[in-house]
Amino acid sequence: MRGARATRLPLAYRLAAILLRPLLMGLTKRDWRGVDHLPATGGFVVSPNHISYIDPLIFAHFMYDNRREAYFLAKESLFTIPVVGWVIRRSGQIPVYRNSLAAAEAYRSAVAAVQAGKAVAIFPEGTITRDPDLWPMRGKTGAARVALETRCPLIPVAQWGPHEILSPYGRRPKFFPRKTMQLRAGPPVDLSDLYDKPIDTKTLREATDRLMDRITELLEEIRGEEHVHGRFDPRQHGVPEIGDPMKHHEIGRPTPGATKGEGA
Repeated sequence: MRGARATRLPLAYRLAAILLRPLLMGLTKRDWRGVDHLPATGGFVVSPNHISYIDPLIFAHFMYDNRREAYFLAKESLFTIPVVGWVIRRSGQIPVYRNSLAAAEAYRSAVAAVQAGKAVAIFPEGTITRDPDLWPMRGKTGAARVALETRCPLIPVAQWGPHEILSPYGRRPKFFPRKTMQLRAGPPVDLSDLYDKPIDTKTLREATDRLMDRITELLEEIRGEEHVHGRFDPRQHGVPEIGDPMKHHEIGRPTPGATKGEGA
């Protein structure tokens, strides 16, 4: 574990950690690498790939134990769930109103959180990847926008293993035998050459592609294989950007994850 926390935790965050951390310590094994790339002080954006509904919990554990607790951009429907919504709201998480005019408020809140010295976690894909083999798909530009606006570090993280506990869009977790949660953080994505350019569509796409490339490279290291096909783009494949894509596509394809180098 690293030194003192960079910011004081809200009470609800501390209570959630007290309840959930012992469970995660007992139910999972952990292979965490690259933690030295997480800034010890100051605000930053940290962006992991998304492969399971349980990702935020696993990723929050990774960040919490490395003394840089994450504040997530989370879809607003989670804030309305009894008890869970109260914890999410009181622990300082940031609601995202998808496909609405209120979506800009999440961006402003994320910028303010970075400026307040917090680690803001943004899943750049915006939802669980639609790639059939669970490689990172085409990213949305929110993480890059916040990083460019604040000129803060943008930390890529690859994770592999949460999908073995809970398959993409699955509902029944399988904790035993215990699975290894492999997370690897990389150095900040270099965006310095983009700082003086307009934060327009072209600049945001360039920054986002750099982020997704780096996450993919880190995941290649974890999985021990190369990502050989192009980045999956849901729009080009007629896949909805939210909701369970398996309702619209074949079910019966092999479950991703049976790859070399996953860890025991």
